[in-house]
Amino acid sequence: MKVEQIYTGCLAQGAYYIVSENEAAIIDPLREVTPYLDRLKKDNVTLKYIFETHFHADFVSGHLDLSKKTGAPIIYGPTAQPKFDAIIAEDNQIFNIGKIRIKALHTPGHTMESTTYLLIDENGIETAIFTGDTLFLGDVGRPDLAQKSTSLTQEDLAGILYDSLQEKIIPLNDEITVYPAHGAGSACGKNMQKETVDTLGNQKKTNYALNQPDKQSFIKEVLDGLTAPPKYFGMNVALNKEGYESLDLIMNKGLNPIPAEELEAFVEETGSLILDTRSPIEFHKGFIPNSINIGLKGDFAPWVGTLVVDVKHPIVLIIDEGTQEEVITRLSRVGFDNVLGYLKGGFEAWKNSGKEIDEVNRISPSEFAKQFKDNSIVLDVRKLSEYSAEHIENSYNKPLDAISDWVNSIDDSKHFFLHCAGGYRSMIAASILNSHGIRNFTEIEGGFNGIKKTEKFPITNFVCSSKTL
Repeated sequence: MKVEQIYTGCLAQGAYYIVSENEAAIIDPLREVTPYLDRLKKDNVTLKYIFETHFHADFVSGHLDLSKKTGAPIIYGPTAQPKFDAIIAEDNQIFNIGKIRIKALHTPGHTMESTTYLLIDENGIETAIFTGDTLFLGDVGRPDLAQKSTSLTQEDLAGILYDSLQEKIIPLNDEITVYPAHGAGSACGKNMQKETVDTLGNQKKTNYALNQPDKQSFIKEVLDGLTAPPKYFGMNVALNKEGYESLDLIMNKGLNPIPAEELEAFVEETGSLILDTRSPIEFHKGFIPNSINIGLKGDFAPWVGTLVVDVKHPIVLIIDEGTQEEVITRLSRVGFDNVLGYLKGGFEAWKNSGKEIDEVNRISPSEFAKQFKDNSIVLDVRKLSEYSAEHIENSYNKPLDAISDWVNSIDDSKHFFLHCAGGYRSMIAASILNSHGIRNFTEIEGGFNGIKKTEKFPITNFVCSSKTL
């Protein structure tokens, strides 16, 4: 028997590849299925089942493409109603893979179809659980995402999740390995540990949600501090439930090189968003007016989902040479399938064509220290939890994920400084501000991490946040 966790850091997502004898199973696959097909071929095994723990909200699963290319059936837990052919497991139903068995444990609460899969090895020993978004390391799945599809409140769902954990998970042996669908950084929970694998016994000791004295305390603690989920989540659920185009077709459409001389007319005709995926360092030196910078080397796909929201919005890419397939793939993971092409020759081609170029005024923390005055306006675009822990005194917290709510309230007649933690998010904010005609600001390279090192600024005392929101 072999169990392999295939972890994707930018989404904080774990898929699982399980082999016994000449058969395999895959749990919660990502959108691009070639890596799984390569593993199956290398191991000379047949994919028998594709298990889905629930209808994912934060990414688009590869279940459909994988099923079409291998013939393996897709399995969901009880109450799931996909729009395509699938096996809807009964609670406690057993599935055989080689000499091992996988038992479906219906664990509703995060969503009503949420199911944990219990792995029973060749010797009949319960070895591992694949918990999806029911149980994370350090946390449990948020119970507020499935409200629109049910008549239940988030309090109702939290109570159902409590019952699932108490009746199905906690009674299992402490030695069982916990394999969750997500780790730290995912918006599907609020207090996840950095580790991606643990024992159930350790989770019983360290996970706050498993240590509540009663159901009401559990409901209160699990719901406390939840921020609004990213707006693209609902669209991803729909794609996972109803189906989507093959990634092969998405890739063919997106691999369309557009000459610099034709880009403006193409964007105007199609209504496309110009998405610049270069690094903040390169972007600030020069970019196409009205383009939005979300750097590929960062939490790229989740930020596109959070800020662009509409997965059907047409997109034209500005990329570093040779990254077009990676960019299209990573966008497809969160359902952005309408990439219409990319600038041929990259930004250099645009610059060499003599067309208009915009810039962001970026300065170092040391230069910021020289320019900063007591009446300077400072906008901090980090999360509220980061800002609450430590920030420049009298600065304003304007979280990037809520920029659509506050961008139109900015007074462009008053100069302000802009920063995040390290420069990635503040450059995204800078590009959005520029696209709204707001230009009277200066962005700080290196963000708050660099600012603290200057020892120039009045900083609030650090307060350790008990929950990462």
